[in-house]
Amino acid sequence: MLLNTLIVVATIVFTEAFSIVAHKYIMHGFGWGWHRSHHEPRRGWFEKNDLYAVVFAGLAIALIWSGTHGAWPLQWIGVGMTAYGMLYFIAHDGLVHRRWPFKYTPRGGYAKRLYQAHRMHHAVEGKDGAVSFGFLYAPSVGTLKRQLQALHGGAPQRRRRDAATDPQDAP
Repeated sequence: MLLNTLIVVATIVFTEAFSIVAHKYIMHGFGWGWHRSHHEPRRGWFEKNDLYAVVFAGLAIALIWSGTHGAWPLQWIGVGMTAYGMLYFIAHDGLVHRRWPFKYTPRGGYAKRLYQAHRMHHAVEGKDGAVSFGFLYAPSVGTLKRQLQALHGGAPQRRRRDAATDPQDAP
């Protein structure tokens, strides 16, 4: 049981590291066609970017199925990916983008740092020049401001208002 728990936790950590790389180089690269919808005003409940979640959910399901049919420890890797997906849904879709009835704006600690870091990611128009590509890991606001300064010579102009960029909660 302890080994399986360690596999789940290690998978969550690895998935966040993979997500940072995938977000920066795939979603803001050749996969921008799907991800662009996440950086534009949403029309309706879903956005094309949600297809990434479908792909990774399918992979997690396949791993869990394979693991329960004799390919240990794949089921625990799939469980870790599923747990990461739930954390992503709560932190990113719920806390930051308020895609479900979750109206809390964090005023301190880790949640505020995560909220502000992702808002700063959305402060840049288009796919180039963004900062903070993590979904559960967030560099400090000071670090991100310095990165934006280096990339843009100042803070970029905000182009839309939503839960992630509302000026009333500016860092």
